[in-house]
Amino acid sequence: MPETILSLENLNLSFDGQVILPKLSLEVLRGEFLTLLGPSGCGKTTTLRIIAGLQVPDAGRVWLDGVDVSDLPPERRQVNTVFQNYALFPHMNVADNIAYSLKLKGIARDERVSRVRDMLSLVKLEGFEQRMPDQISGGQRQRIAIARSIVNDPKILLLDEPLGALDLKLRRQMQLELKALQESLGMTFIYVTHDQEEALNMSNRIAVMNEGRIEQLGTPAEIYERPINRFVAEFIGEANILSGKVTSCSDGVSRLNLGGGEAVVAADLLPGEEVSLAVRCERIAYGSESRFGFALSGEILHHSYIGGILRTSIRLPQGQVLQLTGSNPVSERREGSQVQIYWDPEVATVVERSGGDRI
Repeated sequence: MPETILSLENLNLSFDGQVILPKLSLEVLRGEFLTLLGPSGCGKTTTLRIIAGLQVPDAGRVWLDGVDVSDLPPERRQVNTVFQNYALFPHMNVADNIAYSLKLKGIARDERVSRVRDMLSLVKLEGFEQRMPDQISGGQRQRIAIARSIVNDPKILLLDEPLGALDLKLRRQMQLELKALQESLGMTFIYVTHDQEEALNMSNRIAVMNEGRIEQLGTPAEIYERPINRFVAEFIGEANILSGKVTSCSDGVSRLNLGGGEAVVAADLLPGEEVSLAVRCERIAYGSESRFGFALSGEILHHSYIGGILRTSIRLPQGQVLQLTGSNPVSERREGSQVQIYWDPEVATVVERSGGDRI
């Protein structure tokens, strides 16, 4: 099993009487790419600042590689941070920006030159030593900021929405490059973003945060396919939430009455329970008859094309509108058609039970 490199123990922080982090705890594994994901104001950047030593919590401890660093200043924590705005020195060329911290530590010039050359090779910017920050693109500036942050070989690299200022195409390219860089270095990356695509594309694990709490911690597949509650289901990707009462359970499959239709889920539930299911838009299909032995009819309201994806809205008898994405038989795409809606019971996830209990 991978060993823990960072432990956050019961971090508590309040501003002006408002609780930002209520006893947050987290363990980060050595060499992993962990993303703190959540909406604005959920506490993810605050958590990163506490790890870096830039913010002091009201209570709680930070352990780095077995050492309590809670009371150490940022420069003694062996972590470095990459910010969204690059934070390069505008009056220094690329080489001097990368070598700045090495110079402060008294590293000999020949070694500084060698390490700068290695960093530029690593971020694929060989030959850029003499360029000034305003002579290179945004993506190149971000690569230089990363090179400057890892030249000292920190134990952990913290990245605070570093791709937020880039356009979509460049951002996606940089996602691939960042993940490849992290894997080649074997360094622990802790990444902060509100962009779920970034988190799913790059992370070994994702911590989904909400109001200073970690709602769910798991791999991208676990977070997406098996959200633990309604917040995670709706924040990550797109999901249809269907609520109803359990009518029966047999062989690990439960049936729900939706008040005008029936739904199924692969879970052992209690008859009479009020529950909510999450079913991803791309996991639902429709046709002239159900393929999984349950009856849920609906009326096609409209279709829309989003690039290569067909998006279909279908209204259920009780008025709820489901969103489906993917392709369906052309003959059944007519708006106003009555269709049967179905999904594999294994792809539905229970996200709420009677009383709002978590699964």
